[in-house]
Amino acid sequence: MPEIKTKNLSTYDRCGIVNNPGWGIPAFLLILRWLYQTDTETVIELNIRLPVRFWIFITALFIPAAVMCQLTAPGMNAVRYTSYPSAPAVKDPVFVFCNADGNVRGSLNAVSPGGTGPFTFTWYKWNEAARAFNQLIKTEAGVMTSSATSLDEGGYRVNITNGAGYNVSLTGWIFLDRPYAFARLQNRTCDYVALSGRVAVDTFYYSDPSAGQRIRLPNGVKFRWSSDPVSSIPYPDIEINPQTFSPPLEDVTYKLKVTDSLGCSFESSFFYESIHVKADFTAEPSGGEAPLEVTFTDKSVRAATYKWEFGDDSVSVSSSPKPHTYYIPGEYSVKLTVESELHCIDSLRFDNIKVEDSSLDIPNVFTPNGDGINDRFMVKKTSLRYISVKIYSRNGIKVYDFYGEGQMLREWDGWDGNVGSSSAKASPGVYFYVIRATGWDDVKYDSKEYRGFVYLYR
Repeated sequence: MPEIKTKNLSTYDRCGIVNNPGWGIPAFLLILRWLYQTDTETVIELNIRLPVRFWIFITALFIPAAVMCQLTAPGMNAVRYTSYPSAPAVKDPVFVFCNADGNVRGSLNAVSPGGTGPFTFTWYKWNEAARAFNQLIKTEAGVMTSSATSLDEGGYRVNITNGAGYNVSLTGWIFLDRPYAFARLQNRTCDYVALSGRVAVDTFYYSDPSAGQRIRLPNGVKFRWSSDPVSSIPYPDIEINPQTFSPPLEDVTYKLKVTDSLGCSFESSFFYESIHVKADFTAEPSGGEAPLEVTFTDKSVRAATYKWEFGDDSVSVSSSPKPHTYYIPGEYSVKLTVESELHCIDSLRFDNIKVEDSSLDIPNVFTPNGDGINDRFMVKKTSLRYISVKIYSRNGIKVYDFYGEGQMLREWDGWDGNVGSSSAKASPGVYFYVIRATGWDDVKYDSKEYRGFVYLYR
């Protein structure tokens, strides 16, 4: 079971113990004296063994009193505690106020941990030269609580008295925390951007009231680069001087944000006007039979001059070149090179222009009956320069004759089963065709395999 001894009482000096007759008794010992109808000295000097429920009850009453006895700091962002070499058990609060704009001031509220009010509150500030709390800030008499506002960084102590022998002091420190960050452009070329940054923590020292020794408050720092709009920054939270070889193509604001271990942050930024150029374009369509007409649309950024190389020994220097026609079957690589007004150069190559080889495939039957299915004698062809189609009846009478190239060839839709250009319908039966053609790749289609029979059914 827990034991209470007199040697432990010093731990309560800041939460209910005062160095005056009649006030050197913790509140919970008074409760025990009342419960057991004995004097306090007897309770203190004896080892007391109580049921667990009693200790829970006592703790519930005592903890709020301990909390109330501490100074509070409205608007603070964090709190740490002192570690005095001369009194390691004393843990005075260090109230941290984030001071990013440099205009923040601290404030403290004091509530008496005991005694009977009203009270007189006398506030002092730590004097580093004298190593004492002797700089008078203010005095408030006849009040139950007191506040000190617009406080600079440093240590503060408030003495609380009531004119009846009650006297207690509360101590706290104020840290106006402003971590440091500085961001700037280190260098840039057409191909990369180099950033430069510096970050640092704001250092705070509190002093041991007894020995006057200055103690540094532990604090760490982390940082992160960013940009608005978002752009590429390699290792933004590792490299303080990052370089990017994917520079922004639009104007951005680079930002360097530093955050310390106390939760305070600061941001430095600068505007960056992009000088970088990027070659980009689309090709539509990118494939088909010859002659293939391709439209190239420029998508480049910050380009002033252009050079299009279409892959067939033709070149254009226009930002919006006319549609380009590929006549010879094969694969083509198109390259666009652009240059900005500041002479930054970029290029893009597109390797996927494909013009189909010539081909010719002849059907052996068709059914011109008006049902919309296989109604015409139509060869399957790709990339032909011209074609000649002659069709004869079994009696050697020519019933169809076509020759076409260019636009006429592209619009040709085959034999509809009528004799010549009349509306007379050819009789069902076998017909003989003679086809000659030449592809854009100079392949000739005029051998015997392109002479044969086709069956007409109605």
